[in-house]
Amino acid sequence: MRRSVFIKTFGCQMNAVDSARMVSLLSAAEYRPADTLEEADLVLLNTCSIREKADQKIYSDLGTLRRWKQRRPGRLVGVGGCLAQQDGETLRKRAPHVDIVFGTHNIARLPEMVRRAERRQPSTALGMEEGIAHWDVFPHLAPGSVSAMVAIMQGCDNFCAYCVVPLVRGREVSRPAEDILAEVRTLADRGVREVVLLGQNVNSYGKKEGEIPFPVLLRRISGIEGISRIRFITSHPRDLDERTIGLFAEVATLCPHVHLPLQSGSDRILSAMGRGYTRGEYLAKIDALRKARPGISFSSDFIVGFPGETGDDFRETLDVMEEIRYDSSFSFRFSPRPGTRASEMKEQVDPQEAAARLHRLQDVQATHTRGRLRAQVGREVEVLAEGTSSRDPGMLCGRAACNKTVNFTSVGAGGPIRSVLVTGAGTHSLVGEERQARA
Repeated sequence: MRRSVFIKTFGCQMNAVDSARMVSLLSAAEYRPADTLEEADLVLLNTCSIREKADQKIYSDLGTLRRWKQRRPGRLVGVGGCLAQQDGETLRKRAPHVDIVFGTHNIARLPEMVRRAERRQPSTALGMEEGIAHWDVFPHLAPGSVSAMVAIMQGCDNFCAYCVVPLVRGREVSRPAEDILAEVRTLADRGVREVVLLGQNVNSYGKKEGEIPFPVLLRRISGIEGISRIRFITSHPRDLDERTIGLFAEVATLCPHVHLPLQSGSDRILSAMGRGYTRGEYLAKIDALRKARPGISFSSDFIVGFPGETGDDFRETLDVMEEIRYDSSFSFRFSPRPGTRASEMKEQVDPQEAAARLHRLQDVQATHTRGRLRAQVGREVEVLAEGTSSRDPGMLCGRAACNKTVNFTSVGAGGPIRSVLVTGAGTHSLVGEERQARA
Protein backbone atom coordinates (compact mmCIF):
# COMPACT_ATOMS: atom_id res chain seq x y z
CA MET A 1 0.00 0.00 0.00
CA ARG A 2 1.34 3.43 -0.97
CA ARG A 3 2.18 5.80 1.83
CA SER A 4 1.41 9.53 1.68
CA VAL A 5 3.42 12.72 2.11
CA PHE A 6 2.30 16.20 3.15
CA ILE A 7 4.69 19.04 2.24
CA LYS A 8 4.43 22.47 3.85
CA THR A 9 6.35 25.13 1.95
CA PHE A 10 7.67 28.32 3.51
CA GLY A 11 9.18 31.33 1.78
CA CYS A 12 9.97 32.05 -1.83
CA GLN A 13 8.90 30.69 -5.21
CA MET A 14 12.18 28.77 -5.47
CA ASN A 15 11.05 26.74 -2.45
CA ALA A 16 7.72 26.11 -4.17
CA VAL A 17 9.52 24.61 -7.19
CA ASP A 18 11.76 22.56 -4.90
CA SER A 19 8.64 21.20 -3.17
CA ALA A 20 7.17 20.25 -6.55
CA ARG A 21 10.36 18.31 -7.27
CA MET A 22 10.06 16.55 -3.89
CA VAL A 23 6.56 15.41 -4.88
CA SER A 24 7.93 13.93 -8.13
CA LEU A 25 10.83 12.21 -6.38
CA LEU A 26 8.65 10.70 -3.67
CA SER A 27 5.99 9.63 -6.16
CA ALA A 28 8.64 7.44 -7.75
CA ALA A 29 9.31 6.08 -4.24
CA GLU A 30 5.59 5.20 -3.91
CA TYR A 31 4.52 8.16 -1.80
CA ARG A 32 1.38 9.91 -2.98
CA PRO A 33 0.54 13.54 -2.03
CA ALA A 34 -1.68 13.77 1.07
CA ASP A 35 -4.53 16.25 1.08
CA THR A 36 -4.28 16.87 4.82
CA LEU A 37 -1.71 16.61 7.57
CA GLU A 38 -3.70 14.01 9.49
CA GLU A 39 -3.80 11.49 6.65
CA ALA A 40 -0.04 11.75 5.97
CA ASP A 41 2.60 9.19 6.87
CA LEU A 42 5.45 11.61 6.14
CA VAL A 43 5.54 15.38 6.66
CA LEU A 44 8.22 17.54 5.08
CA LEU A 45 8.78 21.18 6.00
CA ASN A 46 10.52 22.98 3.15
CA THR A 47 11.86 25.92 5.10
CA CYS A 48 12.91 29.55 4.79
CA SER A 49 15.40 31.43 6.95
CA ILE A 50 15.32 34.88 5.39
CA ARG A 51 13.91 36.40 8.60
CA GLU A 52 13.95 35.46 12.26
CA LYS A 53 10.14 35.29 12.32
CA ALA A 54 10.24 32.50 9.71
CA ASP A 55 12.62 30.50 11.94
CA GLN A 56 10.29 30.89 14.90
CA LYS A 57 7.25 29.76 12.91
CA ILE A 58 9.04 26.63 11.68
CA TYR A 59 10.21 25.59 15.16
CA SER A 60 6.66 26.16 16.41
CA ASP A 61 5.37 23.83 13.69
CA LEU A 62 7.97 21.25 14.68
CA GLY A 63 6.53 21.29 18.20
CA THR A 64 3.11 20.50 16.76
CA LEU A 65 4.59 17.70 14.63
CA ARG A 66 6.12 16.05 17.68
CA ARG A 67 2.58 15.46 18.98
CA TRP A 68 1.36 14.50 15.48
CA LYS A 69 4.09 11.88 15.24
CA GLN A 70 3.22 10.39 18.64
CA ARG A 71 -0.40 9.80 17.62
CA ARG A 72 0.47 7.06 15.11
CA PRO A 73 3.50 4.74 15.04
CA GLY A 74 5.60 4.88 11.87
CA ARG A 75 5.03 8.53 11.04
CA LEU A 76 8.09 10.44 9.82
CA VAL A 77 9.15 14.10 9.91
CA GLY A 78 11.66 15.73 7.57
CA VAL A 79 13.02 19.27 7.36
CA GLY A 80 14.62 20.64 4.21
CA GLY A 81 15.44 23.98 2.65
CA CYS A 82 17.21 27.05 3.95
CA LEU A 83 16.67 26.66 7.70
CA ALA A 84 17.86 23.05 7.49
CA GLN A 85 20.97 24.26 5.65
CA GLN A 86 21.53 27.01 8.21
CA ASP A 87 20.94 25.06 11.44
CA GLY A 88 22.06 21.59 10.36
CA GLU A 89 22.55 19.16 13.25
CA THR A 90 21.48 21.88 15.69
CA LEU A 91 17.98 21.48 14.30
CA ARG A 92 17.86 17.84 15.35
CA LYS A 93 19.09 18.75 18.82
CA ARG A 94 16.27 21.26 19.20
CA ALA A 95 13.73 18.83 17.69
CA PRO A 96 14.94 15.25 18.29
CA HIS A 97 11.82 13.77 16.69
CA VAL A 98 12.96 14.95 13.24
CA ASP A 99 14.01 11.94 11.14
CA ILE A 100 15.45 13.69 8.05
CA VAL A 101 17.41 16.93 7.63
CA PHE A 102 18.43 17.86 4.09
CA GLY A 103 19.92 21.04 2.65
CA THR A 104 19.17 23.07 -0.45
CA HIS A 105 21.51 21.02 -2.67
CA ASN A 106 20.41 17.59 -1.44
CA ILE A 107 16.82 17.23 -2.62
CA ALA A 108 17.76 14.43 -5.05
CA ARG A 109 18.83 12.30 -2.06
CA LEU A 110 15.38 12.51 -0.48
CA PRO A 111 14.09 9.03 -1.53
CA GLU A 112 17.08 7.21 -0.06
CA MET A 113 16.86 9.30 3.13
CA VAL A 114 13.17 8.42 3.49
CA ARG A 115 13.97 4.71 3.08
CA ARG A 116 16.58 5.00 5.83
CA ALA A 117 14.08 6.77 8.08
CA GLU A 118 11.54 4.00 7.47
CA ARG A 119 14.17 1.65 8.95
CA ARG A 120 14.52 4.00 11.93
CA GLN A 121 17.85 5.35 10.72
CA PRO A 122 17.74 9.17 10.87
CA SER A 123 19.93 10.91 8.31
CA THR A 124 21.33 14.34 7.49
CA ALA A 125 22.59 15.66 4.14
CA LEU A 126 23.89 19.24 3.98
CA GLY A 127 26.74 19.21 1.47
CA MET A 128 26.89 21.81 -1.31
CA GLU A 129 29.93 20.50 -3.12
CA GLU A 130 28.12 17.92 -5.26
CA GLY A 131 26.16 20.44 -7.34
CA ILE A 132 22.39 20.56 -7.89
CA ALA A 133 21.34 17.09 -9.05
CA HIS A 134 17.62 17.73 -8.47
CA TRP A 135 17.45 20.00 -11.54
CA ASP A 136 17.12 16.76 -13.54
CA VAL A 137 13.82 16.01 -11.77
CA PHE A 138 10.73 17.41 -13.51
CA PRO A 139 8.61 19.26 -10.90
CA HIS A 140 5.16 17.87 -10.19
CA LEU A 141 2.55 19.68 -12.28
CA ALA A 142 -1.05 19.67 -11.10
CA PRO A 143 -3.63 18.61 -13.72
CA GLY A 144 -4.96 21.57 -15.68
CA SER A 145 -2.10 23.91 -14.75
CA VAL A 146 -1.68 26.82 -17.18
CA SER A 147 1.18 28.57 -15.36
CA ALA A 148 4.42 27.03 -14.09
CA MET A 149 7.61 28.20 -12.43
CA VAL A 150 10.96 27.21 -13.95
CA ALA A 151 14.20 27.52 -11.97
CA ILE A 152 17.00 28.80 -14.20
CA MET A 153 19.64 29.32 -11.51
CA GLN A 154 20.25 29.04 -7.79
CA GLY A 155 22.36 30.86 -5.22
CA CYS A 156 23.83 34.34 -5.25
CA ASP A 157 27.26 35.98 -5.44
CA ASN A 158 26.22 39.43 -4.24
CA PHE A 159 26.55 38.92 -0.47
CA CYS A 160 24.34 41.87 0.46
CA ALA A 161 25.03 42.79 4.09
CA TYR A 162 21.65 41.58 5.38
CA CYS A 163 21.11 38.49 3.22
CA VAL A 164 21.62 34.87 4.18
CA VAL A 165 20.92 33.45 0.69
CA PRO A 166 24.58 32.88 -0.34
CA LEU A 167 25.14 31.04 2.94
CA VAL A 168 22.15 28.70 2.64
CA ARG A 169 21.68 28.43 -1.15
CA GLY A 170 25.35 28.65 -2.05
CA ARG A 171 27.19 30.57 -4.71
CA GLU A 172 25.46 31.42 -7.96
CA VAL A 173 24.99 28.47 -10.34
CA SER A 174 23.15 28.67 -13.67
CA ARG A 175 21.30 25.79 -15.25
CA PRO A 176 22.25 24.74 -18.80
CA ALA A 177 20.11 26.65 -21.29
CA GLU A 178 19.16 23.53 -23.23
CA ASP A 179 17.78 21.93 -20.05
CA ILE A 180 15.68 25.03 -19.37
CA LEU A 181 14.35 25.15 -22.93
CA ALA A 182 13.55 21.42 -22.86
CA GLU A 183 11.56 21.87 -19.64
CA VAL A 184 9.61 24.80 -21.10
CA ARG A 185 8.82 22.78 -24.24
CA THR A 186 7.53 19.93 -22.08
CA LEU A 187 5.40 22.36 -20.08
CA ALA A 188 3.95 23.82 -23.29
CA ASP A 189 3.11 20.31 -24.52
CA ARG A 190 1.24 19.74 -21.23
CA GLY A 191 -0.94 22.83 -21.68
CA VAL A 192 1.06 25.43 -19.75
CA ARG A 193 0.73 28.88 -21.31
CA GLU A 194 2.78 30.97 -18.86
CA VAL A 195 6.27 30.33 -17.48
CA VAL A 196 7.83 32.23 -14.58
CA LEU A 197 11.64 32.06 -14.66
CA LEU A 198 13.19 31.92 -11.19
CA GLY A 199 16.55 32.87 -9.77
CA GLN A 200 17.99 34.94 -6.94
CA ASN A 201 19.42 37.25 -9.64
CA VAL A 202 18.12 36.27 -13.08
CA ASN A 203 19.96 39.14 -14.78
CA SER A 204 23.32 37.47 -14.18
CA TYR A 205 22.16 34.17 -15.68
CA GLY A 206 24.90 32.25 -17.49
CA LYS A 207 27.75 34.72 -16.98
CA LYS A 208 29.95 32.40 -14.90
CA GLU A 209 29.22 29.29 -16.94
CA GLY A 210 29.56 30.87 -20.39
CA GLU A 211 25.92 30.15 -21.15
CA ILE A 212 23.80 32.34 -23.39
CA PRO A 213 22.98 35.73 -21.78
CA PHE A 214 19.64 36.19 -20.06
CA PRO A 215 18.13 38.32 -22.88
CA VAL A 216 18.97 35.57 -25.40
CA LEU A 217 17.36 32.97 -23.14
CA LEU A 218 14.21 35.11 -23.00
CA ARG A 219 14.11 35.38 -26.78
CA ARG A 220 14.49 31.63 -27.23
CA ILE A 221 11.72 30.88 -24.77
CA SER A 222 9.48 33.39 -26.55
CA GLY A 223 9.88 31.28 -29.71
CA ILE A 224 8.49 28.11 -28.10
CA GLU A 225 5.06 27.31 -29.52
CA GLY A 226 2.26 27.46 -26.98
CA ILE A 227 3.96 29.82 -24.52
CA SER A 228 1.86 32.99 -24.42
CA ARG A 229 3.42 34.69 -21.40
CA ILE A 230 6.88 34.96 -19.85
CA ARG A 231 7.65 36.42 -16.44
CA PHE A 232 10.84 36.43 -14.39
CA ILE A 233 11.90 37.05 -10.80
CA THR A 234 14.02 38.35 -9.23
CA SER A 235 15.94 41.13 -10.97
CA HIS A 236 18.85 42.82 -9.26
CA PRO A 237 18.78 46.52 -10.22
CA ARG A 238 22.54 46.65 -10.69
CA ASP A 239 22.51 43.87 -13.31
CA LEU A 240 19.34 44.79 -15.22
CA ASP A 241 20.90 45.76 -18.56
CA GLU A 242 19.79 47.67 -21.65
CA ARG A 243 19.31 44.50 -23.71
CA THR A 244 16.85 43.03 -21.21
CA ILE A 245 15.03 46.36 -20.86
CA GLY A 246 14.81 46.63 -24.65
CA LEU A 247 13.05 43.27 -24.89
CA PHE A 248 9.97 44.76 -23.26
CA ALA A 249 9.51 46.83 -26.43
CA GLU A 250 10.19 43.89 -28.76
CA VAL A 251 8.82 40.65 -27.27
CA ALA A 252 5.03 40.59 -26.97
CA THR A 253 4.99 37.51 -24.74
CA LEU A 254 7.16 39.22 -22.11
CA CYS A 255 4.65 40.38 -19.51
CA PRO A 256 4.60 44.12 -18.66
CA HIS A 257 5.58 43.67 -15.03
CA VAL A 258 8.96 43.81 -13.30
CA HIS A 259 9.76 42.97 -9.71
CA LEU A 260 12.73 45.24 -8.95
CA PRO A 261 13.75 45.29 -5.26
CA LEU A 262 14.83 48.74 -4.09
CA GLN A 263 15.30 47.91 -0.36
CA SER A 264 16.01 51.57 0.54
CA GLY A 265 15.73 54.97 -1.13
CA SER A 266 18.80 56.30 0.70
CA ASP A 267 22.17 56.13 -1.06
CA ARG A 268 23.88 55.95 2.32
CA ILE A 269 21.86 52.90 3.36
CA LEU A 270 22.15 51.28 -0.08
CA SER A 271 25.93 51.54 0.25
CA ALA A 272 25.86 50.04 3.75
CA MET A 273 23.70 47.21 2.42
CA GLY A 274 26.19 46.53 -0.36
CA ARG A 275 23.56 46.79 -3.06
CA GLY A 276 25.86 48.19 -5.75
CA TYR A 277 23.61 50.90 -7.18
CA THR A 278 22.42 54.37 -6.26
CA ARG A 279 18.92 55.77 -6.02
CA GLY A 280 19.54 57.73 -9.24
CA GLU A 281 20.68 54.63 -11.14
CA TYR A 282 17.62 52.72 -9.96
CA LEU A 283 15.24 55.49 -11.05
CA ALA A 284 16.95 55.68 -14.45
CA LYS A 285 16.19 52.00 -15.05
CA ILE A 286 12.57 52.51 -14.04
CA ASP A 287 12.34 55.34 -16.58
CA ALA A 288 13.94 53.18 -19.29
CA LEU A 289 11.46 50.36 -18.63
CA ARG A 290 8.53 52.77 -18.83
CA LYS A 291 9.78 54.07 -22.17
CA ALA A 292 10.23 50.54 -23.49
CA ARG A 293 6.76 49.40 -22.38
CA PRO A 294 4.36 52.23 -21.49
CA GLY A 295 2.02 51.20 -18.70
CA ILE A 296 4.42 48.59 -17.29
CA SER A 297 3.75 47.72 -13.64
CA PHE A 298 6.32 47.47 -10.86
CA SER A 299 6.64 45.69 -7.54
CA SER A 300 9.48 45.91 -5.08
CA ASP A 301 11.01 44.83 -1.76
CA PHE A 302 11.85 47.09 1.19
CA ILE A 303 13.80 46.64 4.41
CA VAL A 304 12.92 49.13 7.14
CA GLY A 305 15.13 49.80 10.15
CA PHE A 306 18.43 48.66 8.66
CA PRO A 307 21.30 49.45 11.09
CA GLY A 308 22.03 53.16 11.06
CA GLU A 309 18.85 54.14 9.18
CA THR A 310 17.81 57.64 10.27
CA GLY A 311 14.48 59.37 9.89
CA ASP A 312 15.88 61.22 6.86
CA ASP A 313 16.99 57.94 5.26
CA PHE A 314 13.52 56.52 5.73
CA ARG A 315 11.89 59.63 4.25
CA GLU A 316 14.05 59.16 1.14
CA THR A 317 12.53 55.70 0.75
CA LEU A 318 9.03 57.16 0.97
CA ASP A 319 10.03 59.80 -1.60
CA VAL A 320 10.98 57.09 -4.09
CA MET A 321 7.73 55.29 -3.42
CA GLU A 322 5.80 58.47 -4.16
CA GLU A 323 7.75 58.97 -7.39
CA ILE A 324 7.32 55.42 -8.71
CA ARG A 325 4.00 54.48 -7.08
CA TYR A 326 4.53 50.72 -7.12
CA ASP A 327 1.62 48.42 -7.87
CA SER A 328 2.61 46.30 -4.87
CA SER A 329 5.57 45.59 -2.61
CA PHE A 330 6.88 43.30 0.10
CA SER A 331 8.24 45.11 3.13
CA PHE A 332 9.85 43.90 6.32
CA ARG A 333 11.52 45.16 9.44
CA PHE A 334 15.26 44.44 9.47
CA SER A 335 16.00 41.03 10.97
CA PRO A 336 19.64 40.17 11.74
CA ARG A 337 20.59 36.81 10.25
CA PRO A 338 23.44 34.60 11.46
CA GLY A 339 26.68 34.98 9.50
CA THR A 340 25.74 38.19 7.69
CA ARG A 341 27.67 41.47 7.99
CA ALA A 342 24.58 43.38 9.11
CA SER A 343 24.16 41.12 12.14
CA GLU A 344 27.44 42.54 13.52
CA MET A 345 26.67 46.18 12.73
CA LYS A 346 26.26 48.69 15.51
CA GLU A 347 23.70 51.53 15.46
CA GLN A 348 20.74 49.14 15.55
CA VAL A 349 17.44 50.97 15.11
CA ASP A 350 15.05 50.87 18.06
CA PRO A 351 12.55 48.04 17.33
CA GLN A 352 9.52 50.20 18.14
CA GLU A 353 10.75 52.95 15.82
CA ALA A 354 11.42 50.40 13.06
CA ALA A 355 7.92 48.96 13.53
CA ALA A 356 6.38 52.43 13.27
CA ARG A 357 8.30 53.12 10.06
CA LEU A 358 7.20 49.80 8.58
CA HIS A 359 3.57 50.56 9.39
CA ARG A 360 3.87 53.95 7.71
CA LEU A 361 5.52 52.49 4.60
CA GLN A 362 2.82 49.84 4.30
CA ASP A 363 0.11 52.48 4.60
CA VAL A 364 1.70 54.40 1.74
CA GLN A 365 1.89 51.24 -0.36
CA ALA A 366 -1.74 50.36 0.38
CA THR A 367 -2.79 53.78 -0.95
CA HIS A 368 -0.74 53.34 -4.12
CA THR A 369 -2.02 49.80 -4.66
CA ARG A 370 -5.64 50.93 -4.39
CA GLY A 371 -4.95 53.72 -6.88
CA ARG A 372 -3.30 51.37 -9.37
CA LEU A 373 -6.20 48.95 -9.11
CA ARG A 374 -8.87 51.63 -9.51
CA ALA A 375 -7.11 52.86 -12.65
CA GLN A 376 -7.95 49.50 -14.28
CA VAL A 377 -11.72 49.87 -13.86
CA GLY A 378 -13.41 50.21 -17.25
CA ARG A 379 -10.53 48.62 -19.12
CA GLU A 380 -10.63 45.34 -21.00
CA VAL A 381 -7.72 43.10 -20.01
CA GLU A 382 -6.55 39.64 -20.99
CA VAL A 383 -6.64 37.25 -18.04
CA LEU A 384 -4.96 33.86 -17.80
CA ALA A 385 -7.67 31.83 -16.05
CA GLU A 386 -6.01 29.67 -13.40
CA GLY A 387 -9.04 28.20 -11.63
CA THR A 388 -12.03 28.88 -9.41
CA SER A 389 -12.05 32.09 -7.40
CA SER A 390 -11.50 31.66 -3.66
CA ARG A 391 -13.80 34.61 -2.97
CA ASP A 392 -16.73 33.22 -4.99
CA PRO A 393 -16.98 29.62 -6.31
CA GLY A 394 -19.20 30.93 -9.09
CA MET A 395 -16.35 32.99 -10.54
CA LEU A 396 -13.01 32.24 -12.12
CA CYS A 397 -9.70 33.73 -11.04
CA GLY A 398 -6.53 34.54 -12.92
CA ARG A 399 -3.91 37.18 -13.59
CA ALA A 400 -3.77 40.00 -16.07
CA ALA A 401 -0.51 40.44 -17.96
CA CYS A 402 0.41 43.24 -15.54
CA ASN A 403 0.30 40.65 -12.71
CA LYS A 404 -2.91 41.87 -11.08
CA THR A 405 -5.31 39.24 -9.78
CA VAL A 406 -8.74 39.31 -11.45
CA ASN A 407 -11.88 37.51 -10.24
CA PHE A 408 -14.42 37.36 -13.04
CA THR A 409 -17.69 35.87 -14.18
CA SER A 410 -17.34 33.56 -17.16
CA VAL A 411 -19.53 33.31 -20.24
CA GLY A 412 -18.81 29.58 -20.52
CA ALA A 413 -16.13 27.24 -21.78
CA GLY A 414 -13.19 28.92 -23.40
CA GLY A 415 -9.44 28.91 -23.77
CA PRO A 416 -7.03 29.68 -20.95
CA ILE A 417 -6.76 33.37 -21.86
CA ARG A 418 -9.99 35.34 -21.47
CA SER A 419 -10.89 38.92 -22.37
CA VAL A 420 -12.35 40.54 -19.24
CA LEU A 421 -13.95 43.93 -18.67
CA VAL A 422 -12.82 45.21 -15.27
CA THR A 423 -15.87 46.44 -13.36
CA GLY A 424 -14.51 46.94 -9.86
CA ALA A 425 -11.41 47.16 -7.69
CA GLY A 426 -10.84 45.80 -4.20
CA THR A 427 -7.95 46.14 -1.80
CA HIS A 428 -5.68 43.65 -3.56
CA SER A 429 -7.52 42.45 -6.66
CA LEU A 430 -9.90 43.32 -9.49
CA VAL A 431 -13.41 42.15 -10.39
CA GLY A 432 -14.66 41.78 -13.92
CA GLU A 433 -16.93 40.19 -16.51
CA GLU A 434 -15.73 38.05 -19.38
CA ARG A 435 -16.41 39.60 -22.76
CA GLN A 436 -15.12 36.85 -25.03
CA ALA A 437 -12.82 33.88 -24.84
CA ARG A 438 -9.95 33.10 -27.12
CA ALA A 439 -7.80 30.02 -27.45
